[in-house]
Order: sequence, then structure tokens, then C-alpha cells
Amino acid sequence: MRIEKLNDILIELNSSSTDLEASAIISTDGLIIASQLPTSIDEDRVGAMSAAMLSLGDRTAQELERGVLDQVLIKGDNGYVLMVKAGEDAVLTVMAKSNAKLGLIFLDVKRAAKKISDMI
Repeated sequence: MRIEKLNDILIELNSSSTDLEASAIISTDGLIIASQLPTSIDEDRVGAMSAAMLSLGDRTAQELERGVLDQVLIKGDNGYVLMVKAGEDAVLTVMAKSNAKLGLIFLDVKRAAKKISDMI
């Protein structure tokens, strides 16, 4: 039941913008909790990489005295990967197109992360 509700949050998030291509909720140890990823993407790999990037971002923010980590943003030729904490034990990872309107995506992702945090 909880997994269905988390998947519903991801479906709603993905449909909020045509710029969003995929999303997943991942535990901080790298396990996929729920996902709306294309079949061409390996869920286990996304989970492991998201956990590693979040951990590295956390340490970097602390070491460079930037405060508590809020998000990690990666930009590549083919688009963006955004990772946002969703409570203490999970991260929301989304993939967006290269021409995405990031301001709107940040807002939608932050709202979804809050919903996820309240459920987990």
C-alpha cells in the first residue's frame, strides 16, 4: 500500500512537467523504494549512484562549511539529474530534459520530496 502511494507521488510528479523524464525514491543506502524509470535504465545502478552522490555532496557541504545539503544537481549534454533529500532516510532522484525550466522543476520536486518525507 505504501509503495503504491509513493509510486502515485512519482507519477504525479512526472506528469507535472513535460520536462521530467524519470524519477525514483531511493533509500540512503542505495535501495530503490519506488520508481518511474524507463526500462532502459538499470534501477540498481541508479540507486547506488544516487546514494554515493548524496553522501559525497553531504561531506562536501560539511567540509566547505556550506551547511546542510539540500540538493545535488548534475548537468550533462542530454539533460539534468537532480537529487533532493526526502527525509532522513531517502532521496528523490529525477531526470529532466536539457532544455528544462529548472525553477519549476525545483518547486515540483521540493513539494514531492516533502510528501515522500511525510510518508517514510
